[in-house]
Amino acid sequence: MRIICDAPGQTCNRLWTYVASVAQCIAEHRRMVIIFYDWTIEDFPHLLHCPFIYFPLWHKWYLERGNGWNNYKGLTWKVTHNKTWDGIFKFMGCTKGWQTRTDTRYLQQTMPELKRIFRPKDAIMQKAESTIVHLRQKADMVVGVHIRRGDYATWNDGRFYYELEDYRQFMLRVQQLYSDRRVAFFISSNEDFHCEEVFQGCTCQRFGQEPSGAILDLYTLSLCDRIVGPVSSFSRWASFIGEVPLCFLEEKDQQFEDNSFSKIVDFFHFENGKEIYDW
Repeated sequence: MRIICDAPGQTCNRLWTYVASVAQCIAEHRRMVIIFYDWTIEDFPHLLHCPFIYFPLWHKWYLERGNGWNNYKGLTWKVTHNKTWDGIFKFMGCTKGWQTRTDTRYLQQTMPELKRIFRPKDAIMQKAESTIVHLRQKADMVVGVHIRRGDYATWNDGRFYYELEDYRQFMLRVQQLYSDRRVAFFISSNEDFHCEEVFQGCTCQRFGQEPSGAILDLYTLSLCDRIVGPVSSFSRWASFIGEVPLCFLEEKDQQFEDNSFSKIVDFFHFENGKEIYDW
């Protein structure tokens, strides 16, 4: 039995932390335990109730009370970044899932089952699917745009931070690339703005601030025909689980060709063989 004992970063980092072990369990008929599950776990009923994956839900009552989840996240950080606990986990034979990202042995052969296990609850998928259907009524191609700013202003010295106008220019270039088709955009962002005001010249749609917003955005991206966004585990997961060609935005004056887009096949590789640096 594999026991995942770490909890790196936000939701998509956690998904990448789990996926290699889940794939191995499917292929080898093994079991696993996820000690510190992500706060979005109830958005993934097939993962939560998977017969070979176990969660320590004995403390669930605490998480649903008051500021429980925030306290839990704080406690998780302290435990998973503590040398004493590291020693305890190592003695118990636990695995740090973040270190399994290079284990690609079973990802492709188990992809149909991975898609099922990591499928969010029906309410999320139905909203995502209806949004894409709506966009397809006025377009031949839907391109997902992942906008991440906030902490990207300082992360990696701001290398992948772009102004909203930069994103508009990216979108206009994508429109130019596929000028023989009607292109619409799905915008994934946690910022407060109106698409029609910010992205003039583009047909686009987004969700507002709502519960399950991040997962809703993530899986709507996974239903698009193409995805663009800065280097991130978020768009990387959407490309992987949806098998959608992705192009990372790596510079402000970036130009696009159709072969700029390729599917993510594992955390470090595109389908075309391009390797992704571990930022």
